[in-house]
Amino acid sequence: MAMEQGGSCVRRGGLPRLWLELAGGFGGVVALLALAMTTLALPAGAAWAAGAVSLAISALILHFRRDPCDGLGPANRVTLARAALVAVLAGALAAPEWVDAHPVAIAIVAAIALLLDGVDGWVARRWRCESEFGARFDMELDAFLILVLCVHLLAMDKAGPWVLAIGAMRYAFVAAMRPWPWLERPLPDSRRRKLVCVWQVASLLLCLLPAIGGVLAAALLVPALVLLAWSFAVDVRWLYRTRPRR
Repeated sequence: MAMEQGGSCVRRGGLPRLWLELAGGFGGVVALLALAMTTLALPAGAAWAAGAVSLAISALILHFRRDPCDGLGPANRVTLARAALVAVLAGALAAPEWVDAHPVAIAIVAAIALLLDGVDGWVARRWRCESEFGARFDMELDAFLILVLCVHLLAMDKAGPWVLAIGAMRYAFVAAMRPWPWLERPLPDSRRRKLVCVWQVASLLLCLLPAIGGVLAAALLVPALVLLAWSFAVDVRWLYRTRPRR
């Protein structure tokens, strides 16, 4: 039960609701890592790296979700669960030899993260809890997942360094906002943008599988890169044409 203490909303245990939800999310990461360490011999270094990524994600949520009394809500809790999976995938990069020996496990975790990407949007619409924060949280997690999968494929020698362009494009777009502030304006909802994102993750996911060699991986990833570049070009064109005029 929530109560007021010193002008702030605090749960019965003495902690704000958001802190408790983030602690639960970190607990989920710890449980996943414990399972991976006991069943798949995940190295301790990868587990520590995954924990650090999870804490960094929690810190960013606390920064942008400024009111700790304001919980995440049902849709963002699903996204937080997906963030736990993404943290494990990112942490596994610290153990490339383990990844080489367990590509199917990596692909399964990535596939679950991809499936949850559709669940959080459905939950937001079903319970009418859509928010600007939720949309941003979902989008930035998608971008980070794509970058992590690109690094995995590079480490597996499934693609050359050019594959990092798929994961880096979102961050190049954000960096470009500094010299061109008109890029920072919100974009209208776009099914095209969502479909292109799903295509990127699905292509990257397929390329993780042992049956997909370098030639077939390139056949999947080059169109994914072209589609992503086209989608960004469409958005940049719209932002430029609708930028404020002085």
